[in-house]
Amino acid sequence: MPETIFSKIIRKEIPAKIVYEDDLSLAFHDLNAQAPIHVLVIPKRQIDSLEHASEEDAKLLGHLQIVLQKVARILNVHESGYRVVMNCGRDGGQSVGHLHYHLLGGRTLVWPPG
Repeated sequence: MPETIFSKIIRKEIPAKIVYEDDLSLAFHDLNAQAPIHVLVIPKRQIDSLEHASEEDAKLLGHLQIVLQKVARILNVHESGYRVVMNCGRDGGQSVGHLHYHLLGGRTLVWPPG
């Protein structure tokens, strides 16, 4: 798998405004924010996209869902509401080849998103 900008953020070679970190995951503010709160939640182990995840990744993917909940609470959007988005592939809008979730909040979000 080719190295991504996320690999460098995980290794702390590129600075990021980190919201949450544990042994399996990292959450940090998106530099290209699309809402007042826009955080990326990534696994520390690189999986190119959801399309590349396997049955063996099920526990990690579940862990990331709980991390999203923790981050929403840290950022105090758990009561007002937030959106979780995962883009998959070029046509799905994925721009970095490392599975990641977008947590967006801090304002009323409209539908459809794009």
